Amino acid sequence: MGFDATSADSNPQPVLPDTIFLAIPTQSALTSKQICSTLLKNKGILDVKLSSDQKTAVVTFISSIINGKQIMQMVPGVDLSTSAPEVTPGTCEDSSWSQASSVVLRLKVEGMTCHSCTSTIEGKIGKLQGIQRIKVSLDNREAVVVYQPHLITAEEIKHQIEAAGFTASFKKQPRPLKLSAIDLERLRNTQTKGSETALKENSNVNDTKTIVFRIDGMHCRSCVLNIQSTVSALPSVTSIVVSLEKKSAIINYNPNLISVDVLRKAIEAVSPETFKVSLPDEYENVALFSMLASPLKSPHPALKDASQPLTQVVVINIEGMTCNSCVQSIEGVISQKAGVKSIHVSLSNCNATIEYDPLQTCPEDLRSLIEDMGFDASLSAELPVGVAQPSAEVQLESHKTEPPSKVSSTHLAKQETKTISKCYVQVTGMTCASCVANIERNLRREDGIHSILVALMAGKAEVRYNPAVIHPSAIAELIRELGFGATVMENCGEGDGILELVVRGMTCASCVHKIESTLMKTNGVLYCSVALATNKAHIKYDPEIIGPRDVIQVVKDLGFTPSLVKKDRSASHLDHKQEIRQWKRSFVVSLVFCIPVMGLMIYMMVMDSQLALHSSMVLEYQLLPGLSVMNFLSFLLCVPVQMFGGWHFYIQAYKALKHRTANMDVLIVLATSIAFVYSFVILLVAMAEKAKVNPVTFFDTPPMLFVFISLGRWLEHVAKGKTSEALARLISLQATEATIVTLGPDNVLLSEEQVDVELVQRGDIVKVIPGGKFPVDGHVIEGHSMVDESLITGEAMPVTKKPGNTVIAGSINQNGSLLISATHVGADTTLSQIVKLVEEAQTSKAPIQQFADKLSGYFVPSIVAVSVVTLFAWIIIGFVDFEIVEKYFLGYNKSISAAEVIIRFAFQASITVLCIACPCSLGLATPTAVMVGTGVGAQNGILIKGGEPLEMAHKVKVVVFDKTGTITHGTPEVMQVKFLVESNQLPHNKMLAIVGTAESNSEHPLGVAITKYCKKELESETLGTCTDFQVVPGCGISCKVTNIEGSFLVVHMMVGLYFLPSATLTSQKYSVLIGNREWMNRNGLLVKNEVDKAMTEHERRGRTAVL
Repeated sequence: MGFDATSADSNPQPVLPDTIFLAIPTQSALTSKQICSTLLKNKGILDVKLSSDQKTAVVTFISSIINGKQIMQMVPGVDLSTSAPEVTPGTCEDSSWSQASSVVLRLKVEGMTCHSCTSTIEGKIGKLQGIQRIKVSLDNREAVVVYQPHLITAEEIKHQIEAAGFTASFKKQPRPLKLSAIDLERLRNTQTKGSETALKENSNVNDTKTIVFRIDGMHCRSCVLNIQSTVSALPSVTSIVVSLEKKSAIINYNPNLISVDVLRKAIEAVSPETFKVSLPDEYENVALFSMLASPLKSPHPALKDASQPLTQVVVINIEGMTCNSCVQSIEGVISQKAGVKSIHVSLSNCNATIEYDPLQTCPEDLRSLIEDMGFDASLSAELPVGVAQPSAEVQLESHKTEPPSKVSSTHLAKQETKTISKCYVQVTGMTCASCVANIERNLRREDGIHSILVALMAGKAEVRYNPAVIHPSAIAELIRELGFGATVMENCGEGDGILELVVRGMTCASCVHKIESTLMKTNGVLYCSVALATNKAHIKYDPEIIGPRDVIQVVKDLGFTPSLVKKDRSASHLDHKQEIRQWKRSFVVSLVFCIPVMGLMIYMMVMDSQLALHSSMVLEYQLLPGLSVMNFLSFLLCVPVQMFGGWHFYIQAYKALKHRTANMDVLIVLATSIAFVYSFVILLVAMAEKAKVNPVTFFDTPPMLFVFISLGRWLEHVAKGKTSEALARLISLQATEATIVTLGPDNVLLSEEQVDVELVQRGDIVKVIPGGKFPVDGHVIEGHSMVDESLITGEAMPVTKKPGNTVIAGSINQNGSLLISATHVGADTTLSQIVKLVEEAQTSKAPIQQFADKLSGYFVPSIVAVSVVTLFAWIIIGFVDFEIVEKYFLGYNKSISAAEVIIRFAFQASITVLCIACPCSLGLATPTAVMVGTGVGAQNGILIKGGEPLEMAHKVKVVVFDKTGTITHGTPEVMQVKFLVESNQLPHNKMLAIVGTAESNSEHPLGVAITKYCKKELESETLGTCTDFQVVPGCGISCKVTNIEGSFLVVHMMVGLYFLPSATLTSQKYSVLIGNREWMNRNGLLVKNEVDKAMTEHERRGRTAVL
């Protein structure tokens, strides 16, 4: 898997399980299944199998952990089976048989929200030793685990799922397998065999030797895995441990089967065959390296069990403890761990001394458990010390192991000083904040990763890691294992901070050089350029090392006055007012001249249907020979449209042709220009010939085309302008200043400073007062409050924030002062990323619009080609059969030759093809649809990321709504009031006055809604006086209410219900409790069953019931 692992004993002795046969009495208090489940819960019991008659249980166990007597005491009433000895030593066959047996465990898992949660559990549990298969179902909230009980227990699996942040409980106890009578007899018969075979194997194992090779040329974990997999496959190699950091390989091998030289060549032959293998200088001290690889190995296997310490002591260094509460927390959790005998945590020494049973736990497990609690834990360089007194030989051996342990610790210390690298990973598939927390939590536990920061909106993870331990592709693979898509981003410079400063006080080039040279020497500054003429400095820096305030301070210390270049926060760069004015003017000009042209056309059509002869029409009257009134007026109306209405189309078409492309503008210009030029030329020819029949012209084409197309362009920019307005409102949410605070020990406030929001650095502590905006993304470190995130997330109800919760820049703090630690600043904040997304939507086109533009690239040449084909086709047809041309070309001048008539008709047909083929619908339909969609969305606070999401909307089959603020109003309203006391005991209006007064001091959304309702019902803006007001989050409020009688009397006199006696004018004090069932129970008030049922009925409908 790519990790370094060394065995505590290079020559492990096989653990031989023992078997005991238990007779289950017929009248037993427990069933056979209950007996099995009771036994399997205990450490040391590998397997329990039942005979088919349910009268005998075969228990396989490890005698070093538990014995037969203890097993019998666990289940009262059972006895030893008469046909079997009490304890018979197992064999290697039995061992393999017991290991092969598996148990199926079903767990109920709560707290999963998405498929990344299931991937996390499967990835974490699947890596544990003894787990064969695991399948987690999100729908059923269930995990099915197949495991080997001799390697891991059900309780440990449950604990590991809970350590990942979920709640786990057993649905069904582990199911043991049943034995037939034949299996039972076979087991009994094999109990006495194989001991000699096992001893013989043990002696063969002891013939192995250990050698250490130095390997140069390894670059990553892939190299390590290749060497380990290739060499371990050799039959003569018992074990191999390759270390990337130490550039070494420790190999256990049988010298009778393979030589050192053959091992060396085998490593060098591993792909890519670039490894250089050599023996270290200190090869003569092989024994020393052997002990370094396995410090607890004893040279006397026979004495191993005798010298095995009953308990061991380990010292774990702990960073991050601040007070005695941390000490008590660690001691409380670790002391409950199975196998831990005692623990002492020292706050002053920042370490924990733990005495533990090595058979039940190990130092690495203890260290991981402390890290899971939120502290940084590392094992001390000293080896674990045994508490039980070992034999003299073992004392000598442990004495020998000290020097290499010290060498090892020194070597590790040097390794830690290696530089930390940074990489960026593009992450896809994240849907919510829990996905972000899931990735950050799991990757922080991996070796070699120092820190990780995930941005949800940007879909990006910034990881700081040790390149000697892990590489970026492995980090991406870890994220993919959690169920997300991950790719390493090559341009790592994306995370560099850029700072623009105005520097006052520079007089000459030496000042420039002084600033540049000083900044370039500053750690963390990557690039610096200062311009004397503009007094500006452009600086690129690493935000992990240095921040903008630090850079400004460096320049100040040189004697200059730097200030930040103010960025435009008004979204003026997204303003489409100029384009809107331009296309509106084009549309209006075209429309003004198009309406008369259309009027003339309609008049001609109507008159043409009523009168047989064209010459009798007024518009057909010739002002000059060949020039009719109709053609003259059409020419006059077409010229301004061609010159002014189509000006922008001509500019765009020229630019397109300049770059040798043909877009929609080219086709529009081509059609209108040819129509205009042809009509003008044909008119001049008719006038020159003094033709009696007026020629057919196309002066009506340009105005009508320009009207439709310019309308489409105008609507398109209006749509973008509306979206820009919504975006400008978003940008205005950004706070302009932030309050940076300095904290002392125990979070004591030392100083406050107001700075520009662009000067906030990652890791700064920012104070946000009630009513203030959050300037950056971060997580709360102190304080409790309600936060309005509706403008960013759309969540109408205020969200409770407490230490550890994340906050979003631009959201509004409501009622409590908060201290937050900045995690995403500047362009990395969620709000900035939303703005960036909408900006990109402004420049992006819908896929269908891109297709239309692409199509027009082929469409324009195709239409020109068809037009030319039409021209030549009609010329050929005319010369072959002139009668066809005469049939369609009515009213031509009989005086001109047939050849000229044919050419004129052919040219007229080709021009018609060119004009009517202009794809105005392609250019008009998409922008109009996008305008309507984005415009309506922006007015309702919905930001649509361009045309593509709108285009995909027709494929939507199911829409899931967030109820609050989408289907409902977004603010709570009182739906129904049910009085639980009679009106003669307490008038209803009096009750409303008391409740309204009590809730008037509450800032909770439900309290505000109740007060609003009471004031509306009582028709009064002023209520009574509230004192001793107390809020208990999650429960309710308690207070004292007085002075309600004055307003109450006025109300009743207005309503005229009944006359209040003067006695009620004396002020009364009411004790008020408002809240949920839990709050009433805490205060000794019993909620009746009928009240509880009524509340439950309302809650079923999605309402909140308040007592």
